Amino acid sequence: MSDWIREQFLIEFPNMWGAPDWAVPAFIAGGLLFLLILYSYRVIKAPLWLKSCCGLLKTFAILLLIATLVEPMRSDLKPTPGVNVFVILADQSQSLQLTDPGQSSSRADTLKATLNREQAWQVRLGQDFEVRRYQFDSQLSGVSDFDEYTAQGEGSSIVSSLNTIADRFRDRPTAGMLLFTDGNATDLAAADLSGTEIDWSQFPSVYPVVLGKEESGKDISVRRVTASQTNFEAAPVTIMAEVSASGIIGESVVIELLDEKSDVLQTEIINDVQNDQTFAVRFQVKPEQRGVLSYQVRAFRDAEQGVFEKPEKSTEATLLNNTRLVMVNRGRGPYKILYVSGRPNWEFKFLNRALAGDDEIIIHALIRIAKREPKFQFREKDSNANRIFTNTDDEKKEQVERYDEPVLLRVGKMNPGELSGGFPKTREELFNYHAVILDDLEAEFFTQDQKSLLQDFVSQRGGGFMMLGGMESFVDGEYHRTPIGEMLPVYLSGVRQSSGYDAYRLELTREGKLEPWIRVRSTEQEERLRLSEMPLLQTLNPVGALKPAASLLTIIRNSKSETAPALVTQRYGKGRTCALMIGDLWRWKLHQNAPDNEDLEKVWRQTARWLVGEVPQRVLVDSTRKLDNPIHPIEISIDVNDENYRPLDNADVKIEITPPDGEVVKLVASPNEAFSGKYTSNYVSRATGIYRAKVMTSNPDGSEISQSETGWISEPATDEFLTLKPNLEFLETIAEKTGGEIIKIDALEKFVRTLPDREIPVVEPEIHSIWHKWSVFLLAVGLLASEWGLRRWKGLA
Repeated sequence: MSDWIREQFLIEFPNMWGAPDWAVPAFIAGGLLFLLILYSYRVIKAPLWLKSCCGLLKTFAILLLIATLVEPMRSDLKPTPGVNVFVILADQSQSLQLTDPGQSSSRADTLKATLNREQAWQVRLGQDFEVRRYQFDSQLSGVSDFDEYTAQGEGSSIVSSLNTIADRFRDRPTAGMLLFTDGNATDLAAADLSGTEIDWSQFPSVYPVVLGKEESGKDISVRRVTASQTNFEAAPVTIMAEVSASGIIGESVVIELLDEKSDVLQTEIINDVQNDQTFAVRFQVKPEQRGVLSYQVRAFRDAEQGVFEKPEKSTEATLLNNTRLVMVNRGRGPYKILYVSGRPNWEFKFLNRALAGDDEIIIHALIRIAKREPKFQFREKDSNANRIFTNTDDEKKEQVERYDEPVLLRVGKMNPGELSGGFPKTREELFNYHAVILDDLEAEFFTQDQKSLLQDFVSQRGGGFMMLGGMESFVDGEYHRTPIGEMLPVYLSGVRQSSGYDAYRLELTREGKLEPWIRVRSTEQEERLRLSEMPLLQTLNPVGALKPAASLLTIIRNSKSETAPALVTQRYGKGRTCALMIGDLWRWKLHQNAPDNEDLEKVWRQTARWLVGEVPQRVLVDSTRKLDNPIHPIEISIDVNDENYRPLDNADVKIEITPPDGEVVKLVASPNEAFSGKYTSNYVSRATGIYRAKVMTSNPDGSEISQSETGWISEPATDEFLTLKPNLEFLETIAEKTGGEIIKIDALEKFVRTLPDREIPVVEPEIHSIWHKWSVFLLAVGLLASEWGLRRWKGLA
């Protein structure tokens, strides 16, 4: 009825004429009638205003009637019926099951009633357009109607669904899309929740219809949980949780960290929480197990203890966003360190003791207990064995070092024959280690090939290298102009010789204070106290200037307040190198106040972890989620290297995935054509929970390289309920970038009526006569009747 009234009473201006030949007669007739009216009112005796009003009323009425002679008409463009496509796209994710405050029905129930095909707005839309209907959650599906609509989906792939529809109708004239959603997309990157970085130019006009209200009920949401592993001992694993609360004022929120057995490890309480407050909580744990581990962070109101065991106690809008899982991979070790020393010393004693309690690090040591003798030395007995074995049962054994070879003591749990030939002579043997530490050993100990091999170990393999400040290290060890000296972060030329005995105090530089593996205590004040209580050091290897890329982390200061570098690091090729010019850190442990603390042991453990922390493995496994895909597949990427740590092609890579239901899925990774030595495989996580993957790699000849582990978390429901409020910013961005606008759900009928007046791809002309409307003649009669009534009222004839 309202449309009929609008059409009948809408006065339009003509833009064409049906009978232009009648224009002259109509103009003449109109002019004569105007003169007649002017003459008739001139002779009447009446006030001027009255004659003017009556004359104008009669003139307008005559003009409306005279105009019918030229048949004024209006030509407009309207959508060609059934040619243009108009898409109705409805979100069916779980978040629409929520009931907003003050509402009796859920968002899903309201939407289902609106999407009924018998609704007037849909009937009108179908008269002008070819209507296509779709619904989406994590995937897009076409429907003929929405009678079976249910909001059960575990995702809201808004961007992916819009992309799919845009591609599907790219070659069809598309008038626009009505998007019914709350705007909380699960396929948006966390850094772009407003969608500003998406190219919207490919889309037709999108008209978002917002579901839900800005006011939400009580809700606590664990928005994000991240885990990071560090090389320093104070917090090997740090778990950060971001929690938000809405509808809660002045209450306390409890955040718990649980292990895989659902045992509570740590608890934090945030008091006096305010509405729409977001806060971060940090947990620090040291896992005892290795491999892929998972933790759970959950948050709830302190007044609702036990709500997860009895959900009916909850007064929140939903509990599906109160928990999140996070995964930690502790299976990258163990790492192997090769320690080589020119003589037994105190430094190795405490270093070995410190690393003995670290399950992630294995240390093998070569300690020289006797130097080699010159070849020309006179021998009293006809034996090649070194004199240290004289008159012993070992003298005749083949593995006993000769007189012209150094006598090396092997320390550590080694395989039979491992390091039996001394320092490694091949890449395969040396590259099996992750770091090398040299202490109190002259450069002459190594052959030229071993020096170059050690340089390749750092630059090509990416290993860690450290030189300690023994008596025959650095300048005194004659490492100047050697491949090993080139790796050091300090120059060995132009060294000012030490003036003699002095005592040194150790200090941290500003850069050193920022390095976690350098710090031992948790606060700067405690760290300053620790350094002040350290005993004075007496052994320092003087070196030259720092190299351009070096980082000075600690210095020493003598009694004259003169300073010199003590610990310097730098990157070298793919690896990193470190120079410790101090040769008697062991005094720290022998000090009378030191035996009761573990500071020195902690220093060595953190230093060793820093050395091996970024050393690449032969097989590197990574699993990442592809956010640009509507079903969010996991891409498992494997980088495989050969014994020389060069990319290995033709490897055999097999994957065994254990989903939450425990049924193992076996996959084979395919080579990546773009990158040598890289293999990939995709897997779709359809169930909620923890996924573990075991990657088995083999050489082309079938020999095993390694077995690695990785894992990931799938929480579609938690992502879906990340926030309960509509994402208006994202929906406004869609409307603005595509040329659409935000539509209210109760204004759909009005919106559909205005569609013909908008830009439509395919249109046709529509011509209609303006004067065929009875409202125009009613207006003319009304003008004449008003003129007659006005004259009768004032008593005019």
